[in-house]
Amino acid sequence: MRKAIAYASVHHGNTEKLVKRIAEECQVDLIDAVKQPNADLSSYDMIGFASGIYFSKFHQSLLGFAEKNLPDNKKVFLICTYGGNANYKSIEQILSKKHSKVIGKFGCKGYDTFGPFKLVGGIAKGHPDDEDIKNAVEFVKGCQIKHG
Repeated sequence: MRKAIAYASVHHGNTEKLVKRIAEECQVDLIDAVKQPNADLSSYDMIGFASGIYFSKFHQSLLGFAEKNLPDNKKVFLICTYGGNANYKSIEQILSKKHSKVIGKFGCKGYDTFGPFKLVGGIAKGHPDDEDIKNAVEFVKGCQIKHG
């Protein structure tokens, strides 16, 4: 089974920490949607989309990547890091147009210094931590077992 995660990790590398460990432990190809806006995803059986949450949405580069590159009828899982709250609506709107099946969602806190958080030195310092990373790896392994 071929698996890929397309991700956008722009500010503090929170999301990148998660996906790099997932790639090591779960044999997943990583695609940085910021640096590589085009990719052929047709040969993958399972595709993850991972991003920090920016203004209650997945990063714009990742949304554009999904819109352009995701083939119809794929199994998809979602991963996000956030300072405030997890929010999957922006990516789910694209996935529903592509008739994709969301097989799981994972979110965890991520260090955030955007806007007013900068004034207080940021929130969720130290996240994602080792426990968050372990939980993300277990989440992807669970998706593979259930939906592989």
